Order: sequence, then C-alpha cells, then structure tokens
Amino acid sequence: MHALIKLELARAFRNKKFLFFSVLYPAILFLIFSSSSGSTSKVDDTGLTVATYLMVSMASFGALTAVLMGNSERIAKEREGGWVRQLRLTTLPGRGYVLAKTASAAVVSLPSIVVVFAAAAVLKHVHLDAWQWLALTGVIWAGSLVFAALGVAIGYIASGDAVRPITMIIYFGLSILGGLWMPSTNFPQWLQDIAKWLPTHAYAALGRAIEQSQAPSATDVAILAVYFVLFAGGAAWLYRKDTLKA
Repeated sequence: MHALIKLELARAFRNKKFLFFSVLYPAILFLIFSSSSGSTSKVDDTGLTVATYLMVSMASFGALTAVLMGNSERIAKEREGGWVRQLRLTTLPGRGYVLAKTASAAVVSLPSIVVVFAAAAVLKHVHLDAWQWLALTGVIWAGSLVFAALGVAIGYIASGDAVRPITMIIYFGLSILGGLWMPSTNFPQWLQDIAKWLPTHAYAALGRAIEQSQAPSATDVAILAVYFVLFAGGAAWLYRKDTLKA
C-alpha cells in the first residue's frame, strides 16, 4: 500500500493542470470574491469578516477540488486502461486500495489549503491566533478524506466518458448547496434545511467554529463521520464488485 501511495503522489505532482486547479484556482477565487467587500464588512449571524469567512470556504473548496476531481477521473481512466486489473493480481485488498487512494489525495489537498491561508494572511490581512491556524489546517485537511473516499466511489460507478460530467454535477452541487460559494443563510428556508445535512456544509462549519474560537459542533463531526463510512465502505464494495466482475 505504501508503494501505491508514493506512485499516486508522484503522478499527481507531475500533472501541472491538476495542480493549478487544485492549488492556485481556489486562492484566486478567494481574492476575487473577497475583493468586493471592505476589510471590516461582516457576514450576517457569524461575526466573521467576509475575508475570514471566505478563507475557510475557499480552503475547503480547494481541498474538495484536489481529492474529488483527482480521484474520480483518474480511477475511471485506470479501469479502462487496465491498471486496476493489474492491481488485482497483487495481494492488495480492497480496503488497502481505497485507503491508498484516499491518503494520497489528502496529501495533495494540503498545498491548496496552505496557499489560500497564505493569500488571506498576506493580501487580505486576516489575523488569527497560532492555534487557530494550526487547528484550521488540521480540520480542513482531515475532513477532505470524506470527499477523497467519495471520489474513489464515483470512479467505480462511472465510465471514463461519463465520469467528468457526473463528478462536475456532484462537485458544484455540494460546493454551492454546502455554502462554500455563498452563505447558506441566503437560501430559502427549505433549501437551508437540506443544506445542513450535506457533508460540505458540516465540513465548512468545523472551520468557521474554530475561527469563532468555539468547539466544532458534535452534529457536524457526526455527519462527516457517517458520510466517510458510507463513501469509504461503498468504494471498497465497488472495488470488490468490479474485481468479481472481471
């Protein structure tokens, strides 16, 4: 499994297009979105400045981009190219394959988080305590594992031709409805009721709680844990099913 993780990391870091969209693109969006508001403007019902609020949103969005888009398309193409068939000849179990894909994707997501934080601190003058910066990095990084597992599952559900549109629909749907692009409080009440149960909503809420010097909500932690079990378990099951089919 360790060898597979190293291989996955080497392949990801050689892909310049992927690195741009997963590392630099979220920071660029952060600067664009935050430029329309003054440094003291605050988001309603949060007490956070627009820049501080958007920093967590775009760091979470960047991590989501790295782990979801990267995993789903790569796996679908690997299946068509015969790479997964070769792995089946080894002793690597289904859970090992899922964990290797999830772990390597999570490593790639770390630079996207750090770049957004650096842009917020240097260019938008976001100030937090040292423990908050560290806690935010850890929480957003760890939370990205949920979506890395989802990416693996999508890669086994969709074919090489269909994986991109399917992933894009899920990607933008989770991002927008989860409140990563705009506060979910702007939605109609019925949509807010749906959004609060989405993994992206809970994901961003963990970071915002830390920014407010509060403990993350147990409900948000539980929602992410349940989604991770579902996505990771589903990905492992799909891997085994694909193996039996072959």
